[in-house]
Amino acid sequence: MVEVLPVRAFSDNYIWMLIDASKQFAACVDPGDAKPVNQFLEQHRLKLSHILLTHHHFDHTGGVSSLVQQHQPMLFGPATETLPCQPVKLVEGDKIQLETHQLELSILDLPGHTAGHIAYYGAGKLFCGDTLFACGCGRLFEGTPEQMHHSLSKLAALPENTEVYCTHEYTQSNIQFALAVEPDNPDLQKQQHWVEQQRNKDLPTLPSNIGLEKATNPFLRCDENTIKAAANRYAGKTLDSPVAVFSAIRKWKDSF
Repeated sequence: MVEVLPVRAFSDNYIWMLIDASKQFAACVDPGDAKPVNQFLEQHRLKLSHILLTHHHFDHTGGVSSLVQQHQPMLFGPATETLPCQPVKLVEGDKIQLETHQLELSILDLPGHTAGHIAYYGAGKLFCGDTLFACGCGRLFEGTPEQMHHSLSKLAALPENTEVYCTHEYTQSNIQFALAVEPDNPDLQKQQHWVEQQRNKDLPTLPSNIGLEKATNPFLRCDENTIKAAANRYAGKTLDSPVAVFSAIRKWKDSF
């Protein structure tokens, strides 16, 4: 069994720490800042065994050089992006073994937020960086709507009980937008109440799961009539495909 705990960084980032059953080793995902990772390792008396990178943005990679220098962990990242410290390059279809954790993770290519974004999936857990958020998705900095829609569809096809470990605490603001798109969604209304309770206690709203996202996330619901109707109203025309619906609501979210 692998325990996953969040380490907070910056204003809203989470660096996910994967702790092995013996509680001797930790792997971390997207360490944008070394300091809170080192504090966590010291507090829990853990050795850093692996670093997993999903994409090249600095708030996900800024702590890598320091952590590699201090701890010499195995370092993994997307094959096509420029990353610090020359990680092992990964593409879809690759599998990596975290021997300390007795954990195998499969790699998924998820272009959209960045051109070479990847995710790690295994043991019912998905580490998806800035591609899928709770009730949202990442901005399209480098990819196209077609690419992002395809990437999100790939994630939506995973088992519904898959835990979703994204890397930002955006859930509350994402729900506000999702309710603007689909105000009568009862699952979304229920989730809003729970998220408000969590944030009022300064607790994380993550992980989510694929089943919940399929019920509440407008970017995974582009085939639903309610989402299509809202996108048509926003665009001022009838949109003829799920990709066109996705593109419209992503544009809407960008200026929401």
